[in-house]
Amino acid sequence: MSGIAMRLPHLLRFFALSLMLSLVAACVTTPPRDAASAPLTFIVVRHAEKATDDKENPSLSTEGLARAEALAQRLRGVPLAAAFATEFRRTQQTAQPAATAHGLVVEAYYARGPAADIAAQWKQKHRAGTVLVVGHSNTVPDLVAALCGCVAAPMDETEYDRVSIVRVHADRPATLEVQRYGAPTAR
Repeated sequence: MSGIAMRLPHLLRFFALSLMLSLVAACVTTPPRDAASAPLTFIVVRHAEKATDDKENPSLSTEGLARAEALAQRLRGVPLAAAFATEFRRTQQTAQPAATAHGLVVEAYYARGPAADIAAQWKQKHRAGTVLVVGHSNTVPDLVAALCGCVAAPMDETEYDRVSIVRVHADRPATLEVQRYGAPTAR
């Protein structure tokens, strides 16, 4: 047998092993550093000002519609992954301009559902990105607390401008930042 013929089985094994290692390396991908370190972010707000046209399920007032548009403008550069609002007209109308601007459908959630269960579902469904949540003065603090594992201040019935930003990190506890936003003023 020639020298090449004797080495052929070894070369084939080497080639096969190299090919297998290349395939394994190609299958194991590491996400980009920025994606791996970016937290899941929840932007939680109360619905905007409501009209007095319907005691049961009111629409937004003119001021409330302006505030919903201001929220959409504030979130214009934010890559929203989802938008959630309770089943009520005023929360849906608050979320709609931002959702529409991002090509999203507002997903309804049950306003009286347990905050911990709702938060767990959202965290399971969304592992990254930014999620808008619109609730009520009596539900927003509980949702924020459930999302961040922290204490959230109660919300007064007249408070419409609070923005709670919860960042859920993979490697450390969630953080809460509270900001304010307003409706555009008439000129």
